[in-house]
Order: sequence, then structure tokens, then C-alpha cells
Amino acid sequence: MAVLAMLLPLPAAQAAELVLPVPRVTIYPGDVIDDGVLADRAFIAHTVSLPSVNADRKGLIGKVAKRTLLPGQPIPVIAVRDAYLVSQGKTALVVYQDGGLVITGNALALQNGGPGEVVSLRNVDSGVIIKGTVMADGSVHLGGP
Repeated sequence: MAVLAMLLPLPAAQAAELVLPVPRVTIYPGDVIDDGVLADRAFIAHTVSLPSVNADRKGLIGKVAKRTLLPGQPIPVIAVRDAYLVSQGKTALVVYQDGGLVITGNALALQNGGPGEVVSLRNVDSGVIIKGTVMADGSVHLGGP
């Protein structure tokens, strides 16, 4: 008899629940996610693969959708990205630092980039193409010895 009881599905009240942030409305690619477009929804824990979805509501605020996010559905980790700090076609502050020497200038971004990403830029004065790493403040640091 005990074996039969183990095979029967658990009542909804006994099933483990997992509360996840979900969109209230359709979020389109390129839209910035803010708190107003999110709601919390309970899911039965075994129906959701936790490592593949965003469980942290605060961690989603300010992110940008990479694909369409449907209302009421969990938000996959791969469906959002950090906002770009350097935008293609816009000028960016470029910093070269070597010891006590600091050189700054402006360069035209040839691609988008977020924190920690390497981007290509064109020096507006010389036309030379350079590569640098995007910093959290939006500047691009060039490699030094």
C-alpha cells in the first residue's frame, strides 16, 4: 500500500513551489527591462530547470532583452544581456595608461560592447583602428605593457 501512495501525484498544496520573475507584457528584443514590466509567478519546482532561467528579479532590472519574452513565462538566462556601454557609431572615451602616464582621447566605436568586452574603435584624428576593453564607467582602456 505504501508503494501505491508513492506513485500517486502530490496534491498541488504539497508540491514544492518556485517563485520566478516573469514578464507582465510582451518584451521585445532591445527593450530594457524595468521593475514595472515584471511580476512574480509560482511554478511547480520540478517543471522548471532553475539553472537555465533567471530567478533573481533585481538582477533582471536594467538588462536588455535579446529575444521576445512572453508574458507569464520564465525568462531564460540566455535571453537577456547587459546594456551596451559603448555603442557602434558613437564616440567613446579611450584611455591609455602606463605607469604615471595617462593619455585620453576620443574614438569612434566600430561595434557595440558591454563591460569587459573587447571592441574595435577608429581614432578620430588619425583614422587608425584600435582595440580596447570596455570598462564599467563606459570608457575603453587600451592595453599597456
